[in-house]
Amino acid sequence: MDTTTVVWIVVAVVVVLLLVLVVTALARRSRAAEARRREERRDEAAELRRQAEHDRIAVQEREAATAKLDAEARMSQAEADQKAAEAARLQQEARSRDASLDERRADVDERLRRADELDPDRPHAPGHRADGPPDTPRHGDEGGPRV
Repeated sequence: MDTTTVVWIVVAVVVVLLLVLVVTALARRSRAAEARRREERRDEAAELRRQAEHDRIAVQEREAATAKLDAEARMSQAEADQKAAEAARLQQEARSRDASLDERRADVDERLRRADELDPDRPHAPGHRADGPPDTPRHGDEGGPRV
């Protein structure tokens, strides 16, 4: 082999070594860049998870507040319904008492009328004397004779 061939072989080996070194360096750089990208994506995913957890807690708090408000509204409605039922019952009782009072009032008026008919000292009563004692007002009378 002559010198030129040896030089070309050495140059070829050096070129091949340089190419291997360049390819290796590029592969390392590519792997490092890929590792950085994966780490950035992990960090981004972790941040999204933290935000999602924070938002989930906020949503749960809002759901609890909404459920509480709904329960308070139902409680108020139940109280209102109960008060309305009590008011209706009291109105019915008042109407019933009023009807009973009307009957009693009529009965009292009838007895007073009958007493006036029977009382010989009342004017317009049968057997009334003109020189008899003056009429005395009774409870409920207006001070004058009852007609």
